[in-house]
Amino acid sequence: MVRHIVAWNFSDGFSDDDNMRNALRIKTELENLKGTIEGIVELDVYVNTLPASNRAIVLNSLFASEEALAAYQVHPQHKRVGEFVATVLRDRACIDYREG
Repeated sequence: MVRHIVAWNFSDGFSDDDNMRNALRIKTELENLKGTIEGIVELDVYVNTLPASNRAIVLNSLFASEEALAAYQVHPQHKRVGEFVATVLRDRACIDYREG
């Protein structure tokens, strides 16, 4: 199993309402990929980070294998969501590691 965690901040130029609307859209669209892309074991997006955090949105996902993660990263539906993410978020941080 491979854990894939990504965290972002909001891009400048958006209101707090815009940021929350965008965050909820990203959460919905990414979490909907669970039933679309084979090899996703878990996929959750958190948009309610605490004030002490240095990122605003977190994707915490688990994949069946490194190959499943690689397939997810190039899947057209993931790429479609990623295109939107790139327009409203910045400061991407990512860590992938083997579990178990």
